[in-house]
Amino acid sequence: MDFNIGSPVGIFDSGIGGLTVAHAIRRVLPYESMIYFGDTAHLPYGDKSEAAVQAYSVKIADVLLKKGCKVIVIACNSASSAAYELLKEYTGKRAKVINVIDPMVSYVKEHFNGHKIGLIGTKRTVQSNVYAKKIKQLKQNIELVSIATPLLVPMIEEGFFNNKISHEIIEKYLNINQFRDIEALILGCTHYPLIKKQINDFFNGQVKILDSSEITAKYLKNYLTESKLLAPEGQELKDEFLVSDFTQSFEASTKIFFRELVHLEKYPLWD
Repeated sequence: MDFNIGSPVGIFDSGIGGLTVAHAIRRVLPYESMIYFGDTAHLPYGDKSEAAVQAYSVKIADVLLKKGCKVIVIACNSASSAAYELLKEYTGKRAKVINVIDPMVSYVKEHFNGHKIGLIGTKRTVQSNVYAKKIKQLKQNIELVSIATPLLVPMIEEGFFNNKISHEIIEKYLNINQFRDIEALILGCTHYPLIKKQINDFFNGQVKILDSSEITAKYLKNYLTESKLLAPEGQELKDEFLVSDFTQSFEASTKIFFRELVHLEKYPLWD
């Protein structure tokens, strides 16, 4: 392996939605430098073929490996379901690969044995049945109800959240009989933490909202701790935020996801 404890954590997504994961990692691991790659030239991954998502993911992994990342976090449910196994094989011992699905499944196994839970996500994530298959493999009598909520991502990216429009769309999706008696709801998209409060309000705080960004960040911390790869306290941060295509509007919208404006550097995957 060509890294050490001071090497950065690599994070990638189809766009900038994965910055919610990066923000959670920064909060949980304040001394870890990060290299974020948003594949804005090819977003969204949710309507791409599995082969296309795998090709993009391998190219991005190459970038992050060349920059010496000790871990690669797939901060995208679509890429996690389509490309995780391939990336694990591709990177080998050069870096640890973590997705946003397995940490969530592990959390569900620990806390919701024998209970009914819901999931909302993109069409690709829901139609892949990846959560349903993994939860079924637990053999813990967990009932999972999944629905696709395709309007939520464009709604969030256009800045329509925490207002009347988002309230009506969220209520339309969640006000269904299948969700009446759930005890927890998985946010199966890294955009969704931005509307976590509204979702919690819809359920009057009676349903546990499972945020994959927070759970993945804690999972990463446990891995780095157990592997003795935690960056030392006080280490100077050297973050990079790369995108495969650049617009000023995209840079401006990073504040929505990362809670502060960050400078995006254009880094095309194919010149």
